[in-house]
Amino acid sequence: MNPLLEQIMETTKEEIKGIKRSIRGKNRPEDLPVIRDFTTAVSRPGQIRLIAEIKYASPSAGVLSEKKDALKIAAAYETAGAAAVSLVTEKHFFNGDIREISLLKQRMRLPVLRKDFIMDPVQLEESFLYGADAVLFIARILSPVQLRELICAADGLGLHVLVEIHDETDLEKALACGATLIGINNRDLSTFHVDPGVTARLAPRIPSPCVRVSESGFRSAQDIQRLIPQDIQAVLVGTALMKSTDILAAARSFVEAGRGLPW
Repeated sequence: MNPLLEQIMETTKEEIKGIKRSIRGKNRPEDLPVIRDFTTAVSRPGQIRLIAEIKYASPSAGVLSEKKDALKIAAAYETAGAAAVSLVTEKHFFNGDIREISLLKQRMRLPVLRKDFIMDPVQLEESFLYGADAVLFIARILSPVQLRELICAADGLGLHVLVEIHDETDLEKALACGATLIGINNRDLSTFHVDPGVTARLAPRIPSPCVRVSESGFRSAQDIQRLIPQDIQAVLVGTALMKSTDILAAARSFVEAGRGLPW
């Protein structure tokens, strides 16, 4: 495992200890909207739907946005026609803030995916309390027992689950644990190298009832159109959008490409 990934996981384990203390006895605020149907939103027939990500920094790309204005960014995504918003909430390495989930849910209609290094059911309780509609699990960092437990716990809370894979072993684990919404990450977490061919190799191996999402490495609308023959239902795009000087125009170009429209 990449040393940086190990460091992130160790930091997350320490965070989990604090979460267990902080959410004890808390209830979900009554003014938060109900859980939205993330799965249906990202799997409309005949389209490649856009999951537009808010990510302020990453270990591989550095700082992507000096200004943390989640509401303004999300409004641009919604106006552009995105199907859902992904919010990276890890704070030490990605400058995220889980409290922004609640702000997004109260001010927009799109479902919100919490993207983080989730390893413990208490993080799901936390996600629910802040208003997340869906959560991402990284198959690579979880044992089959952990992944199955987390999927079961998420189901119990009504949260939708996107299970992220990178190779055949990850896929086998995800399917064995009951995953039905599968994200193919083109980035290898061991090297951070991005290879779009990963989606082309793994997509045909995912059973048709599952929803297929492709993640990482999308720089232009043309990249999205190349996915049309691969039966991908959605793409998760973050860096290209966050680095754009015109986020609305960039997001719209990805949305239109997913609809098969010229850009």
